Amino acid sequence: MFEPVTAWKMRCAAGRGPGFRRAAGAYRRRCIASAVAAILAATAAIACCKGSAPPSFSGPGAFRFLEEQCGLGPRFPGSPGHEAVRRYIAGTLERFGAQVSLQPFDAVLSTGDTLRGVNIIGSFRGGDRTRVLLGAHYDTRPRADRERDPANRLKPIIGANDGASGVAVLLEMARLLGESKPRVGVDLVFFDCEDYGEEGSTGDYILGSRHYASALAGRRPAAVIVVDMVGERGLRIPVEGFSEAASPALCAKVFSIAASLGAAGFVRERGPAIIDDHFPFIQAGLPAIDLIDFDYPFWHTLEDTPDKCASESLAAVGAVLVRFVWDRR
Repeated sequence: MFEPVTAWKMRCAAGRGPGFRRAAGAYRRRCIASAVAAILAATAAIACCKGSAPPSFSGPGAFRFLEEQCGLGPRFPGSPGHEAVRRYIAGTLERFGAQVSLQPFDAVLSTGDTLRGVNIIGSFRGGDRTRVLLGAHYDTRPRADRERDPANRLKPIIGANDGASGVAVLLEMARLLGESKPRVGVDLVFFDCEDYGEEGSTGDYILGSRHYASALAGRRPAAVIVVDMVGERGLRIPVEGFSEAASPALCAKVFSIAASLGAAGFVRERGPAIIDDHFPFIQAGLPAIDLIDFDYPFWHTLEDTPDKCASESLAAVGAVLVRFVWDRR
């Protein structure tokens, strides 16, 4: 605490003897320095109360994460790439300062087989009760069943858009969360076994998110946003059908942010209803939405490769998520 100016003047008037002016000048400088320090401290406290400004999402940075995943090869459960990408995601989260935990689970398929999966969770501000969950699946399709040539339909896909794009957005979010803390807790959840099932067997899809949602207990997020197939060139994200029906307020908020940012690709019109990793959270009574461009001609084919994706698409989605998270109170 600095001394009031009036007290300083009184002490100067009472001063006597040699060195008085030098001592008075030194005392005045100390008073001024103390005042400046107090003002700076008050300014910092005000800034802290208001929260930090939203950081800038890097589309090129996210695209590097996409390419690095694809460089590991197909990443379906049981493959070498699957184990490698799990280590890659967990290591990247730890590097950015997240509290990392793994959630293993067994899922019984309609065929009677048991599929072993592992969800990956990266938490920031782990002690905060108010939390936002951002999710994406990290596994890729074990078969290219949309290939025109039947000889190629049993080959696994690289999954640049269907798999790597959502993970890439979340990993870039992890970098930002490690550098610039928002005012809420954030859980980045990388779901396993989303895309393993045969077409028509809906019960064999979204296995990781089903398990995660069933084990929430008291850790129920205030909002859930899943990103899937968000890297396509010429991105176009309408309002997913189940999201609009079950979580209209959350949809309105996210698409309002997109409009205010001029985020390319977000279209405020009703799209198809898609069973994706947001669906178990809707069933659990939570506000949950899916950001997805399902109109993708290379879906479940060998052509789902990085050259079909663009950093600008990842940047548009990432910018909306950043604003949503950093605006939360």
